[in-house]
Amino acid sequence: MPPVESAGTTGPRGATALISDLVVAIDHVGIAVPDLDAAKQWYADHLGFVTLHQERNDEQGVEEAMVGPADAGTGAVIQLLAPASESSTIAKFLDRNGPGLQQLAVRVTDVDAVTERLTSAGVRVLYPQPRRGTADSRINFVHPKDAGGVLLELVEPAAEQSSTAH
Repeated sequence: MPPVESAGTTGPRGATALISDLVVAIDHVGIAVPDLDAAKQWYADHLGFVTLHQERNDEQGVEEAMVGPADAGTGAVIQLLAPASESSTIAKFLDRNGPGLQQLAVRVTDVDAVTERLTSAGVRVLYPQPRRGTADSRINFVHPKDAGGVLLELVEPAAEQSSTAH
């Protein structure tokens, strides 16, 4: 669907708010779950979703699976996030909020450039430098207080994954 009009051309301090040359798609929605296998089974049984990718990310403290239609291509998918340890961010999220929506992720072509443009506009990010994400992607997060209460993940897919995986 083509855009009707721009969401805005300038943001705080005159910085460009719409970074359409760097932000290319909604990548995934992250859902915190206490049991990864049970969550994967629910999506398979009720929506016919398949596991498109699964891994353990010790740096982020999660067991994760990307699920969606078998022919998802480069479209948005669901990321199921289960804690890898009781001290992980996802474990704390589950303790505080219970299972549910944890993040919205946008796909970017250059996470460093997006981070720089956002921080120069006064937007807070969680990491000073991008970190490793799913499938060797590079990620950062916009602080929820600066994104309407939503934890917004910035995802730059790994070079060999950028056209086919999440």
